[in-house]
Amino acid sequence: MRRVLLCLLPCFLVGIEASATTRQGDALNKLVFDAFRLKRTAVGSSSSFTTPRISNLRSISYPQQGLKKKDRIEYLPGQPEGVDFDEYAGYVTVDQKAGRALFYYFVQAVGDSSSKPLLLWLNGGPGCSSLGYGAMQEIGPFRVMSDGKTLFRNPFAWNGVANVLFLESPAGVGFSYSNTTSDYSKSGDSRTAEDNYVFLVNWMERFPEYKGRDFYIAGESYAGHLVPDLATTILQQKNTNINLNGIMIGNAVINDATDNRGMFDYLWTHALISDETIDAIHKYCSFSPNATNQEYRCGDAMSVAREVSTVLNIYNIYAPPCSSGITNTPKRLSIKNFDPCSVDYVDTYLNRAEVQQKLHANVTKLNYTWSGCSQVIQQWLDSPSTVLPLIKNLMASNIQVWIYSGDVDGRVPVTSTRYSINELLLPVKKQWYPWYIGNKACGYGVTYHGNLTFATVKGAGHEVPSYKAQQALQLVKFFLEGNPI
Repeated sequence: MRRVLLCLLPCFLVGIEASATTRQGDALNKLVFDAFRLKRTAVGSSSSFTTPRISNLRSISYPQQGLKKKDRIEYLPGQPEGVDFDEYAGYVTVDQKAGRALFYYFVQAVGDSSSKPLLLWLNGGPGCSSLGYGAMQEIGPFRVMSDGKTLFRNPFAWNGVANVLFLESPAGVGFSYSNTTSDYSKSGDSRTAEDNYVFLVNWMERFPEYKGRDFYIAGESYAGHLVPDLATTILQQKNTNINLNGIMIGNAVINDATDNRGMFDYLWTHALISDETIDAIHKYCSFSPNATNQEYRCGDAMSVAREVSTVLNIYNIYAPPCSSGITNTPKRLSIKNFDPCSVDYVDTYLNRAEVQQKLHANVTKLNYTWSGCSQVIQQWLDSPSTVLPLIKNLMASNIQVWIYSGDVDGRVPVTSTRYSINELLLPVKKQWYPWYIGNKACGYGVTYHGNLTFATVKGAGHEVPSYKAQQALQLVKFFLEGNPI
């Protein structure tokens, strides 16, 4: 049974890849995919972050003089007029000897940026781009038109309430790179957290006005690992320049056993698999990573469930497929009706030479073209089967934790997240309740003792801000204000 469970997420994903749906527009295309050959630890075990691998990460710093000015973006090609905030992009070295550098895109808050917090956004995968997904399809100030050349404004961008920093990590993702190609076979949760921390230390030297500013980390999907890992590293390093207040993760991978079980239960409750299939999964599949029995019968049942991905978009079970791709004349697009072909528009835009030049992307260092998810990371060395111990420790350190879930995602569905949160055994502070924008019901929420809030977003897929941008902005407002929904 152990072999089946190690492949549970990847094998389900294989069905998605095989269905020729490369236009998924999601940041989970490579979640624990088979080629990474993940080394999983048992559910309930402590993470490798119980003891830092490097005790003096805060001392790893490099000269930053003059680099902020160099990183300033005059304008992005196709950018609409009337932009009322500053943009920056460039590289921060995280390992000078190896030549490893991470690419960032930063948008200052609209209005008085000095009075607003700093928020770091991470996408998942592992190995998917926070520039291509988070910035260009979710919470950034612009979206890309169908011609792959023109940008239009996102009225629900998160830089309306915070200074937002997007990071492509680890090296090998997007424009981030290493001069030591063996680095691409050494990626994993631990190294990614360490590099992300060193990035932050050096970025704040480049932008010293953000030292001590209220700081938050947000992300989605496999960032359910990356966000708590980075937050834990920050607390361990005791760096007073990084004033961490909270983390926020959406449709998050946080506990394999319950995440996986919840996925199949979700498919059944949404009439996508039969009674016989779910009965077989419940009977023959134990989702513990240490299970050793009923291997083939479990595998047969899951292969039936996997066929779902050949007939629909598993990341939004009610979304239409991409039907057109790049057009010569831009189509009229709406923030409220997410275009399933957006991933194609972004891919085309970010591979334009003039765009790369304005972003200060060092493409001469890359032996690959920009892609939404890495094509060069060869394996993922460590990924604990649970990050619940990290989340518990963050809560105990008075770090605010918010978890949200788009309720039509079938990949890391609301069922999975509820099962996983229940593993924490937290007493409820405020019972399940609807939340609204005006008189419009947007989802449900529950608040737990211990500083954890869980919220659903009605009608949103895996990348909540793509499908429900206004609702996502409202959630992050509540989160940053420290208010209940």
